[in-house]
Amino acid sequence: MLEKLDLGKKLSKPEYKAAMDQLEIQVGRLQREAQRLGIPIIILFEGWDAAGKGTMINHLALSLDSRGFVVHSIQPPNEEERFRPFLWRFWTKIPPRGRITILDRSWCGRVLEDRINKTVKKAEWAKAYDEILSFERQLSSDGYLILKFFLHIDKKVQKKRFQDLEDNKATRWRVTKADRKHHKQYAEYIKAYEDMLTKTHTEVSPWTIVESHDRRYATVKLFETFVQAVSQKVRSLDQGRTSSEAADAPTPEVKPSPVSILDKVDLTVTLDREAYNRKLRPLQERMRELEHEIYHKRIPVVVVYQGWDAAGKGGNIRRLVQRLDPRGYEAVSIAAPNEIEKQHHYLWRFWTRFPKAGHFVLFDRSWYGRVLVERIEGFCTESEWRRAYFEINEMEEQWANFGTVIFKFWLHISREEQLRRFEAREGTDHKKWKINEEDWRNREKWDQYKEAVDEMLYRTSTQHAPWTIIAAESKLHARIQALQTVVETLESRLT
Repeated sequence: MLEKLDLGKKLSKPEYKAAMDQLEIQVGRLQREAQRLGIPIIILFEGWDAAGKGTMINHLALSLDSRGFVVHSIQPPNEEERFRPFLWRFWTKIPPRGRITILDRSWCGRVLEDRINKTVKKAEWAKAYDEILSFERQLSSDGYLILKFFLHIDKKVQKKRFQDLEDNKATRWRVTKADRKHHKQYAEYIKAYEDMLTKTHTEVSPWTIVESHDRRYATVKLFETFVQAVSQKVRSLDQGRTSSEAADAPTPEVKPSPVSILDKVDLTVTLDREAYNRKLRPLQERMRELEHEIYHKRIPVVVVYQGWDAAGKGGNIRRLVQRLDPRGYEAVSIAAPNEIEKQHHYLWRFWTRFPKAGHFVLFDRSWYGRVLVERIEGFCTESEWRRAYFEINEMEEQWANFGTVIFKFWLHISREEQLRRFEAREGTDHKKWKINEEDWRNREKWDQYKEAVDEMLYRTSTQHAPWTIIAAESKLHARIQALQTVVETLESRLT
């Protein structure tokens, strides 16, 4: 691909000025249009050292309103970033709707620098291609516009540019030992670049290869690509085409089982107080020991609690963490998204809460709200919640690939037991705050929610992130079952 490019393309100064006078105006106008329509834009630059990425970014930035974009220069990951999945630091940088993020290098570093420098094993960087494609597709499906530019120069031009920089005292510092090393590795890098460009060039996020020997030509091509892509996105939204129609993800074709998974749960299981007290303390003590072992081996742990209102999620979580060091875990209660969260991809607020390796995070409700409350209450489109099964499975697989232990608990009670607990809460002064009108409204849709839960369990219970259904009519039994499940699974992982 790269070897066949005509790198001799040039523009004269008059041609360049005539083109740029109009293009700079169009770029500013389209930024305002994207802001009006709430289009989030990600522009990433990859390419050779000395190919002109900094110059291009600066020129583009000067044509934009500085209040509407941010530039990130991607360096080797720091400790915080190394202790999380490699895409974590890019999820944390995606722009809210209507804004622009510009990246000087990107998530493709996993299949470039990490590959060449052997900082990760081949199996790991090879697997990253699927994760990159998933990431870009998920964002595109949610309305993000991703522009990917690869700036190409040949080895001779790179050498000359390095020499020109070194000959000038003011710019000599810009040529580093790493730059010289990369120049010697030109043949290795071109193979990695070819692989990256081939494997990550898709309809929803294509690469634009910019012939960068002549900077005037390269600049015009960059601006023309921006104008064409953003104009097309603006037209599609102005014509009423939704983001999900523009780039939809595959959804499972297999139909859910006609037999309800929940109906097969034995809700008669119970545990008396004496047996509960006898089992609780040893399990909690073992949890504390496992917390230290998990920390030393740098294994991240994610625990998800879902269940019916009044099923006992809060009490279950408290018993699980009761004897843990609070510096090693975080309990996150998920409510309706706030205004900032609404401006991002729905998975953004969960990626940003991913624990540092060696720590626990416990979610009281989670990303599964997309296929439960958001589905039933109409807070997202049918296309969005159907797509979510696939996206959730991908996210959890990526976390598992990083070494994360994932627990997913569904706390199940009968409709009659829920009514008893609701009435008990309303009749107890210090528990009244736990019940509100929304709980009663949700209860009226029990059958709809039950159908959604069955489908959720069916579609998203995987080998790396299985669901554990806990019969929770007996709160004591439910607490012990959750503790035993976590303890036994972590012990197995640590052996």
